[in-house]
Amino acid sequence: MGIRSGSEFRESIRDGRTIYVDGQRVDDVTSYRPFEGIIETLASLYDVQKERPNELTYRSPTTGDPVAMSFLVGETDEEVERRRHAEEIRCEMTFGLMGRMPDFMNALVTDAAAFMETPSRHGRRYTDNLARYYLDCRENDWCLTHTLVDPQIDRSKGPAGQIDPALALHRVRETDRGLIVRGARMLSTLAPFANELFVGPFYPRGVGDEAYALCFAIPMNTPGLKFICRESYDKGRSRFDRPLSGRFDEEDALAVFDDVCVPWERVFIDGDIAASNDFISKVPGYALLQCIIRGMVKLKFLTGLACYLAEAVGRSEAVHVQAQLGELVANVEILTGLVRAAVSEVAAARRERRAVRTLAAALWVFCPQSQMRAAEVIRQVAGSGLIMTPTEKDFANSEIAGFIEQYFQGKGVDARRRVQLFKLAWDMIGEQFGSRQLQYEWFYAGDPYFTRSRFYKSPVVAEYKALVDRLLGT
Repeated sequence: MGIRSGSEFRESIRDGRTIYVDGQRVDDVTSYRPFEGIIETLASLYDVQKERPNELTYRSPTTGDPVAMSFLVGETDEEVERRRHAEEIRCEMTFGLMGRMPDFMNALVTDAAAFMETPSRHGRRYTDNLARYYLDCRENDWCLTHTLVDPQIDRSKGPAGQIDPALALHRVRETDRGLIVRGARMLSTLAPFANELFVGPFYPRGVGDEAYALCFAIPMNTPGLKFICRESYDKGRSRFDRPLSGRFDEEDALAVFDDVCVPWERVFIDGDIAASNDFISKVPGYALLQCIIRGMVKLKFLTGLACYLAEAVGRSEAVHVQAQLGELVANVEILTGLVRAAVSEVAAARRERRAVRTLAAALWVFCPQSQMRAAEVIRQVAGSGLIMTPTEKDFANSEIAGFIEQYFQGKGVDARRRVQLFKLAWDMIGEQFGSRQLQYEWFYAGDPYFTRSRFYKSPVVAEYKALVDRLLGT
């Protein structure tokens, strides 16, 4: 089959899945008005593959059909560079604002298949399952979501230590057909619009947590699988007033498994603590590369917006504002350099089966810090202009339009352009959509303090301390 069109994607998600939003069951996600904008955006991401096949696809080794570049198992710098180029094109289509566009899960499944080439203690059974699943995803161009995190009830305890050990997703029993699982997982971003749910390991599991050490994939309309979504941020405002909320709200959901049967051929990890804990740290890094490419594109977008805002109100001449803006530009350049270096690192990690330390540091530490800093600068240079903006309907009212044109103009820009910029900034950092973006980026890879502490525990710390020892002669 190979790559799909946008219309084929739309049709594929009319499958009777169980989705709840704002207290109601949504029978057809494609006809639910608050979802129209994001579905249009996702459809365009599928259409562009057919419009630019030379850059965004490659020939399937199995069928010869064009398949998404985000499934390419790159082992050379040239192959990984092809991935980077394609992913940057598609991230630029969404301005880096969609952390779970289809490219991410495509890359994660490619990572998983590469990681599982080394059999677990279960032997080849589960590794072969994942290899077949990777091929199914590639050849069918499915849109995937994931669910990684246990319900946020008591983070001081593991899943077995919760007030009810059955709350987190766990293995109940097995049948001839497959595993029966029960419980819940979060945070399923893109859930209403995906074809498949990939349940992956993320939180470390310890002895006694075997029932929670699971990895599998199932269709979104699997019996017993339910999704409870947060409220949509698309409230029907115009693209002028809310330029982002109506186009890029990916949705997030709680995945509830009510005695769901997972077919044996879709089970990848079943009680293997070592495989579950090694999954994140020992993959080649295709998904990490996609993440920092997206982070780089988003940081470019935020930096451009900050520069426009400062110029529109005449603040860009102040040295301290120039320093703030220059800092953002420098951060973009640093991240761009890290992306370029990451191409070689990912290729080497794939060939040599080793971890990607630089890539992980860029994603877990530098990206969230630079995103937060960009939002802070936007808030500071925009000032009260973030709050005091008229609406598109105000411009259309002849009784007040003249006053708006007069009093909302900026330095070298007319009122409409200036208001558009500040509306964009408000949607980006002030509205529900923007607030979610900030929270999402800060916790993108988990608790930021936990991820930073992992670097302190790295073996390279001994090398750094050895420099001190050499100077002191000890």
